Amino acid sequence: MYLHTLGVCQANSLAVTEADTILPVVPQFHAMAWGLPYACLLNGADILMPGPHLQPAALADLIAEHRVTVAAGVPTIWTGLYHELKARPRDISSIRALVVGGSAMPRSLIEGYEKELGVSVCHAWGMTELSPLGTVSRLQGHHAGLPDHEQWDIKARQGYPIGGVEMRLVNDQGAELPWDGVTMGEVQVRGPWIIRQYYKVEPSPEQFTADGWFRTGDVATISPDGYMSITDRTKDLIKSGGEWISSVALENTLMAHPQVLEAAVIAVPDTRWGERPLACVVCAPGVDRVDEAELFEYLTPHFAKFQLPDRVVTMGAIPKTSVGKFDKKVLRQQYAEGKLAND
Repeated sequence: MYLHTLGVCQANSLAVTEADTILPVVPQFHAMAWGLPYACLLNGADILMPGPHLQPAALADLIAEHRVTVAAGVPTIWTGLYHELKARPRDISSIRALVVGGSAMPRSLIEGYEKELGVSVCHAWGMTELSPLGTVSRLQGHHAGLPDHEQWDIKARQGYPIGGVEMRLVNDQGAELPWDGVTMGEVQVRGPWIIRQYYKVEPSPEQFTADGWFRTGDVATISPDGYMSITDRTKDLIKSGGEWISSVALENTLMAHPQVLEAAVIAVPDTRWGERPLACVVCAPGVDRVDEAELFEYLTPHFAKFQLPDRVVTMGAIPKTSVGKFDKKVLRQQYAEGKLAND
């Protein structure tokens, strides 16, 4: 934990200092809340615990009142906060880093925070087995001259490995893949604060390689300058007619549409193609029902025809885990029980 704390505090990581007030918007049992309290204690920063106040209005009030500088949470939290601040503005200019973890934040939401609210978004990636931090997505010196839209493209990635985290991409045969920003592979990591085995469980090839790399189960690309972009979890990838479809890419594009507040895409069985994508969406505030044809038209320029979902289901709410991530296991169960059907 001490070594991980040093990693969190690196200048190219979250760069925690005595001047910060840090707000972890996740339960303390969630990995995102483990490293931050230690970083605050090491550097003398203030830490603000939200308790039960996780609703958008209460969070907006906390940030404004206590002049929070770093806030960390999952995208669903920041989606709610964004709409709250658009409807009832507060002064949150104190935030220097709105840290996003757990899953990818849609690029459209990053642009909204930065362009409309003046808040800098910082993607991060990790997991319990990494203690938890592995990468951060901060701009580097050579990005300074890029136009805003290209900087937002970079911030939509999960970022570069921080000092102490070694990373590689491999294919199904275990061969290492190039960092070219295009080639997809499984992310494997190793380092001083990264798991070497599970408690009282002997390491297995499904979890660890013979040379000590941890198999994360995430599928990603890595750009030549080291920025990782998570494509999907291996268990959430959709294989249709022998071709892989990224549920994350579909979700992020759907959530950029003004009619959509949240979107989750799952694989459902198909007799011809093996699996097909099904999109589950929640309407944006003030919208009663999404126009399915309009959503398909919106997706078409960004995806091949076979990648488009066969159907869009409108829901009142997408089931979430205890830390606010979309619970696709529950969605798959609901589909199996015949519950995912529009009226």
